[in-house]
Order: sequence, then C-alpha cells, then structure tokens
Amino acid sequence: MQATILVVDDTPSNIAVLSEILRGDYRVLAAINGEQALKIARSDPPPDLILLDVMMPGMSGHEVCQRLKAESSTRKIPVIFVTAMNQVEDEAHGFELGAVDYITKPVSPPIVTARVKTQLALYDQNRELERMVHERTAELSHTRMEIIKRLGRAGEFRDNETGMHVVRVAHYCRLLGEAVRMNEEDVDLLFNAAPMHDIGKIGIRDNVLLKPGKLEDDEIKIMRQHVPFGGEIIGEHTDGLLSMARVIALTHHEKWDGTGYHRGLKREEIPLVGRITAIADVFDALTSVRPYKKAWPVEDAVALIKRESGTSFDPELVQKFVAILPQILAVREKYSDTPQVGMAGGGPIP
Repeated sequence: MQATILVVDDTPSNIAVLSEILRGDYRVLAAINGEQALKIARSDPPPDLILLDVMMPGMSGHEVCQRLKAESSTRKIPVIFVTAMNQVEDEAHGFELGAVDYITKPVSPPIVTARVKTQLALYDQNRELERMVHERTAELSHTRMEIIKRLGRAGEFRDNETGMHVVRVAHYCRLLGEAVRMNEEDVDLLFNAAPMHDIGKIGIRDNVLLKPGKLEDDEIKIMRQHVPFGGEIIGEHTDGLLSMARVIALTHHEKWDGTGYHRGLKREEIPLVGRITAIADVFDALTSVRPYKKAWPVEDAVALIKRESGTSFDPELVQKFVAILPQILAVREKYSDTPQVGMAGGGPIP
C-alpha cells in the first residue's frame, strides 16, 4: 500500500514540482494554505508525511507545525519543512517546533526522494515499535490484574469455597462507580482493585474466620485485624491499581457516622471507593451463605442497607444502589455460588 504524502505550499507551481517527483512512488495530496493542511491532516486515515512550506500568507508553516504537534491525532506525523529559509537559526527554529528535516528551495529531486524515503522508513519503524510496546504493555497489565484478582479470590476461598464473592463485589462496585459518574479510568481501577478488599483475611486464624456461631468480643477484635493486615499485604505503591486496592482494603469497613473501623473515618473523610465497596460488600455478605450465617433474602438485605443510610452508608450511594438494583441482581444471578435458599438469619462480618 502506497504511503500518502501531503504537500503544503501556497504556490501551485511548487506543489506541481514536488508532486511530479513523488507521484510515481506515493499517493500525493495537496493543500494551498494552513487551514486546508490541518483539515487533511486530521482526516482518517491521516497522511504519512507532510512536506510543509514555511512562508505562506495567513497561517505560516511554523504555526501549522505547532498546531499539528499540539494535537494527539496529528502529533506523530513527520513534518519536513520545504523552504528558501536556509539560515541556521531558521532550521533550528523548525526543529524546535517538531520538524524532522529540512529541504531547501529550489528543491533537488534526488534529495527530496531520499529525505522522504528515510523519514517514512523511520516513521514506519516507530509505529511498529509503538505497536509492539502497546501490545506488551497490554499483556503485562492483563497479567497484573489477573494476579490481583486471583489473590483476592485466594483470600476469599478461606471462608467461601467458590471465591465468587470478590467477583460479585467487583461488578457491584463497577455499577455503583458508573452510577455516580466516576470517570472511565477510575471505574476500571475500582473494578480491578475491589477483589482485594478482604485480602487481609489470609492473616486471620481459622477458629475465628470459620467459626459457625456468633463471635465473642475478643474474636471480633481479631476479625477486624483483617483490615490493617490487608493494607500491609498490599503495601504502599505509586501504581494506581495497587494504591486503590490498598485504600479499599483499609476503608471498606468505615461507616458514614464515624463508628466503623479501622480509623473511625466519617462522611467524606472516607474515600469514595471505600464507601462504594462498603455497600457492595455488605449486600453480598448478607445475601450469601457463610460459615456463621445463612443467606438473607434480597429484600431483607436491601431493607437493612436503606435503614443504615446516613449511619453506616453514604445516603447518596444508597439511593444509587437502590436505583440500579435490577443490574445488581443480574450480576448476582450470573456469578452465583451453588443454588441456595434465601433464609433470614445471621449478619455481615462484624
């Protein structure tokens, strides 16, 4: 497939000369001013290289180059200035603006051919390298997220044989994040970080974590240690995903009125992702079978969350949760554990 060259010059004869040199090997487009050049450059697909005159009425070639390099869609297109301005300072200024080469007028056909061929080869090489880096980065990102999910499920397997609790919580969190209009990047981070919320349960001994009855006061204190344990297991990172996972692990048992744990945060002191995960976690814990309880009916779990609005939970998030309940229930059904009869009794993790 032929590469596309955009020739920009306000003098038709100059366009004709360059077109004649290039037409046999490349598809040539032409623009007689800066506005036309920018419009063509923004088209789909964009040109592979631009030969740009500097001295043009209206928008100069320098200004065109500046605008091209300021836009993400055109920034990477190589620009070669074709101009009679051949002073060192002129060339230096052009390179500062982002041009990759200079061709002086009157043009020499062998020089034009050689410079265009060289820059196109470099451009193709750079695009292939970017594609490979992007592909490898995507693979590493996917692997990292899968490891985090599996670690989350490993923690959950200790008191839930299927480990599906963390999967459902992740989906509930994503739905709530979208409902409160979190940006797409943060929703994605939330979805992938939420499975780590209870990773600290790995550090809780079995006779407490798996106790089939009500916990004693000293056992409740031990159980609550899964929050700081989670923070320690994840650690402090600059990575956005692990950083959010740590925040969620440390704050998903905080309560709106300040009576939660581990730090007794209240209202907006609790990070939004912690407030979201709190509702998702409690709803799923209530409606799931655990060693210490049977599953609650959905309507009873929703009623409790409504009652706890303004005390345990962010009132706005409770409203959003109720509004998206049909989507929540669809997720619950899709990622269910073994079929179970919903019976009242018990309660969420203390």
